[in-house]
Amino acid sequence: MLQAASAPLLPKAQSLPHSLERALKAREPLVVMVSLPGCGYCTVVREHHLVHLNAQGGHVVQIDMRDRAELTDFDGKSLTQEAWIRMRQIKVAPTVLFYGPGGKEVAKRLDGAYLPDFYAAYFDEQYQAARLALGVR
Repeated sequence: MLQAASAPLLPKAQSLPHSLERALKAREPLVVMVSLPGCGYCTVVREHHLVHLNAQGGHVVQIDMRDRAELTDFDGKSLTQEAWIRMRQIKVAPTVLFYGPGGKEVAKRLDGAYLPDFYAAYFDEQYQAARLALGVR
């Protein structure tokens, strides 16, 4: 079983419209990671894939299950992170989502950790699909 370690944190989602605007200006999708405190698989996905993507100019934010902190949704309405997750029927952590114009999902969600040896390939495939949906090669 994977142990959750202290991990480099991704920016916490506060305003999805603002985060999306920044991503689209850079011609990148907005990547949203749904995480759960203490989730070892979340730590692996965060540390091995998403922190590096953020450092290389990608746009990634994190939303935590069970977090009652407020965020602004793509439609401008305020709700808790927990409510945002329920509204999107997300049941497992980690879940990684890819957003484009209008706050629409532009690639297949990655639900769960998949097989660790293949996660990079699954992630890269969906990230590239999201970029293609934005017209970026």
